[in-house]
Amino acid sequence: MDPRTGKRREQVTTEATAADVDQAVRAAHATVGRLADRDTRIALLRAAADALEADREAIIAAADAETALGLPRLTGELGRTTGQLRAFADEVEDGAYLGVIIDHADASLTPPRPDLRRYKIPLGVVAVYSASNFPLAFSVPGGDTASALAAGCPVVVKAHPDHPATSALTGAALRRAAAQVGLPEDVVSVVHGFEAGIELIKHPLVSAAGFTGSVRGGRALFDAAAARPTPIPFHGELGSLNPVVITEAAAAERAEEIGEGLAGSVTLGTGQFCVKPGLVLAPQGEAGDRLVATLGEKLAAAAPGVLLDTRMRDNFINGVAARTELAEVTTSTAAGGGEEQTVVPGFLTVPAARLAEDGSAHELLIEECFGPVTVIARYTDSQQVSQVLDRLPGNLTATVQLSTAEAAGESGDGAALVAELTPLAGRVLVNGWPTGVAVTPAQHHGGPYPATTSTSTSVGATAIERWLRPVAYQSTPQALLPQELKDANPLGLPRRVNGKREG
Repeated sequence: MDPRTGKRREQVTTEATAADVDQAVRAAHATVGRLADRDTRIALLRAAADALEADREAIIAAADAETALGLPRLTGELGRTTGQLRAFADEVEDGAYLGVIIDHADASLTPPRPDLRRYKIPLGVVAVYSASNFPLAFSVPGGDTASALAAGCPVVVKAHPDHPATSALTGAALRRAAAQVGLPEDVVSVVHGFEAGIELIKHPLVSAAGFTGSVRGGRALFDAAAARPTPIPFHGELGSLNPVVITEAAAAERAEEIGEGLAGSVTLGTGQFCVKPGLVLAPQGEAGDRLVATLGEKLAAAAPGVLLDTRMRDNFINGVAARTELAEVTTSTAAGGGEEQTVVPGFLTVPAARLAEDGSAHELLIEECFGPVTVIARYTDSQQVSQVLDRLPGNLTATVQLSTAEAAGESGDGAALVAELTPLAGRVLVNGWPTGVAVTPAQHHGGPYPATTSTSTSVGATAIERWLRPVAYQSTPQALLPQELKDANPLGLPRRVNGKREG
């Protein structure tokens, strides 16, 4: 479909049947042994990045036609995607992700210690469910696929229906890369269709799953993964409000700067980032008024945008309308539908006291509304801030805007606010904005439910841990140990031996 017109563009493929899914999973499972070689996996990841770059023009053109995200955004996203693949190749090369620990036998201890050696092995075939809002970085060639392949797990991807042509092109590039390094193409397969997604999560040879999408869809798949005769890990990113707290001192010091930054974060990608700030606690009073006025000016000046599909546009328009009807909710800059297929950004304002009420209809305001809108809750004191934060579900991010003195620990209680936000999110920001997720080893992109269904991250080097399980060998002769655990360390891996780190 063309999101800019709402009309059909082309037929790319057909929906996979149960038999198609079974064939893809079994073919993927047959490649597990071939993926065990570390050097081959490194070569695959780097070849995949090269293949995507070789097809850059066709991939970006298809993605823009299917998502309306624009060439600059998609060019950057492709760079992020190839960067992820190469970063995981480096992670495999480094070897620390295997967590090698060796404790030699010691009869002098009480009780005596046997020889124990521990490392991590791949789970098996991974099912990946593509995201709508990142047709490259969180879809067929994205972080879930890259980290699973790095771990030694073949992948079957359920393509998102919003970008089937992009999925087909990127899937073909990954399969071509596999063949180039001497692997079967079936280390990566792509299937299409709703029923294919259901069949995939139920398949007995699927050992784990990664998902990025809605709470409703993710929870259904999570429950299906748990209800299997043999339950499997399900790493789902479902939804996030990404609260922001602005202190009175911060507003007094730089109201206009914060208002402008907030507007940019809310409208980035037409509000379709999973880390868009959806709830902002701003103080009552003159400084808060200036902040809100600046936010309104910037949002009113922002150009209308196109959402990923007509269903999302309808949900956005209806969601804003439902929130607007609540008591004491005002809309000085109204969000909603624009001309043709566009939407216009805006914000809603409500007294924070309303959100602090248990069982109130205003609970709708602490649910994610996908698109360029945010809720500004005006508070009168820190107690109201705490009461609202106590009501919030888990989030990917939580942000606090502090004054210079508060950030330096010289006045106020910035440390207490950071501590209060920490239980709510997987990433806590001070004087920044959550949109934009750096792909780096220290990154954590996850959070308490419903942000994610597990405690792991889908971004950064440690995302590989989702597709591995530890195993320990006790009193095992050298000749029978895997290469990773031999005393001679033939692979040159970093490890901990008898409590001391080596390499």
